Amino acid sequence: MPPMDICALTMAHKDHWALSQWFRHYSRALGAENLYVISHGSDPRIAEICPGASVLTIPRNRLQGFDHWRGRMLNGFQQGLLEIYDWVIRTDADELICVDPSRWPSLPQMMRDQQAPALFALGFDLFDLHAGEAVKQGSCVFAQRRDAVFTGHYSKAWAVRRPIGLRRHGLHLRPNRLAEFPFVMPRGIYLAHLKFADRTALTAMTGIRTEVGSVEGKGAPGRAWRQADQEATAKLSKAAALPVVSWEEAEAEAWEALQTPVRDEVLSVLRSKSLRFAQRTELPDWFATL
Repeated sequence: MPPMDICALTMAHKDHWALSQWFRHYSRALGAENLYVISHGSDPRIAEICPGASVLTIPRNRLQGFDHWRGRMLNGFQQGLLEIYDWVIRTDADELICVDPSRWPSLPQMMRDQQAPALFALGFDLFDLHAGEAVKQGSCVFAQRRDAVFTGHYSKAWAVRRPIGLRRHGLHLRPNRLAEFPFVMPRGIYLAHLKFADRTALTAMTGIRTEVGSVEGKGAPGRAWRQADQEATAKLSKAAALPVVSWEEAEAEAWEALQTPVRDEVLSVLRSKSLRFAQRTELPDWFATL
């Protein structure tokens, strides 16, 4: 079987800790030469954090309508990359796709085995609940953080092999394809959301999000970003209060609950249900080997 060409694409603004985790994770899986980082504003640190990756800087002179133009732009880059790659992985800088080694030996091998035009992953938030030692650049976050809560919101579309845009954590499809388009979430594929996984990094980024959220104008990031500090505190407190169940129990419940997706006819988007799960779990040991 011929080799499969796979790349990963993300966009970043100052989230250096998360980006260092993104680079470590995907460079090990795909090679740094197959990683593409869009820097939102000039930032020499990004090239330092991601040696060997392709870094493209775009101006940071407009935040109004941010989500819409960012999505269109990234969909355009993604479609261009499909001219030379078999698959494009696209996640935020604080999102890592993790493959259970008992099911596949590697991320590329898993993707080689897929026939679907696009893939979803079972998502979870990873938490730093005990104010542990900061995870250093180049270290594996999963070796120091184990507390996780599954979430439908982050059970996102993350890879495409056809010119299909991503929108609202799902796939943006032509209306005549929406009803029958396959929703494929392979068992044993996880999206780890790292926003709450390191309190030192979280404190630094809440200040930046609050500043960005204060920008006025239609389509600006708005209230959620203005209240980033309150959101972070509430999210950590809520996770700490949840009952703890085994990984096997929590994973099975979440995966089963998410197998019937939302087919949003208004937006023409296929996505996971935004379910919340009322228990916390611990990652199995294999995560620390990634």
